[in-house]
Amino acid sequence: MFNLDYLFCHVDDFCQQFETQWQQKLLSHGAVTRLRAKSLCLSEIMTILIAFHQNHYRNFKHFYLNHVQQYWFDAFPKLPSYQRFIQWVPSTVIPLCVYLKHCFGNCTGISFIDSTKIQMCHNRRISRHKVFQDLGARGKTSVDWFFGFKLHLVVNELGEILHMSLTGGNVDDRKPVIDLLQKLWGKVFADGGYVSQKLTTKLLKDYGIEFFAKRKRNMKNKLMRLHDKLLSRKRLIVETINDQLKNISQIEHSRHRSPINFCVNLLCGLIAYSHQAKKPSLRLEWLLPQSA
Repeated sequence: MFNLDYLFCHVDDFCQQFETQWQQKLLSHGAVTRLRAKSLCLSEIMTILIAFHQNHYRNFKHFYLNHVQQYWFDAFPKLPSYQRFIQWVPSTVIPLCVYLKHCFGNCTGISFIDSTKIQMCHNRRISRHKVFQDLGARGKTSVDWFFGFKLHLVVNELGEILHMSLTGGNVDDRKPVIDLLQKLWGKVFADGGYVSQKLTTKLLKDYGIEFFAKRKRNMKNKLMRLHDKLLSRKRLIVETINDQLKNISQIEHSRHRSPINFCVNLLCGLIAYSHQAKKPSLRLEWLLPQSA
């Protein structure tokens, strides 16, 4: 159940530590010459942006005008107009990036990796699309072609996000694996799109990570421990998380009018999922060797 007070307190505790250091670095590098006061503080702006992804609204403007201004006016007595609030949104990109990392879970030794498409427009409008013309790229999934980006996620068996990366739609799934996994440990399970003996060997040799990718139909079977084989069948948890991110947290839609707002929408959707009380998870007690 959504709790506005809990969300604001969590965000505000982070902002109190982050904002002072951030502003000092901006000033020391000459990036900011004047700080204009806003009627809302950074933590209040971030709270409203994240709350949108937790309240099942499909349009932020409708959420702001019909929910925030009507029902949350007591919580935010200095709410600006919708147009003014939208002007403040780009200033939250860096704080949201750092805050998302603050919301990442802890590695438990069992991880799952997968990618999902972030489609920017319908395929029929690719040639006319201009907002992400120089940023997005055509890619292909197992179902169809698309134009946009790929979101790469690493999660644990508790459904917590451990790491994420955003690439063009035409980037091979195996390319960002090293950067995503180099700070983790244990075993990582993936689907057939990550099959690579070179990648598996490098992860084991350089980082001590056992990497298991689903064998393709035209490949010879490889001997696996029963424990690892059973765990590899549980990798669908990351696909369930991707489904929730798209259908509940709304990280994918075709109404973006600027790349910055796209980044804010994606970051807030991931943060909203991280605050989700009940996440997809696996009960692995019966798989543990000591329970046999």
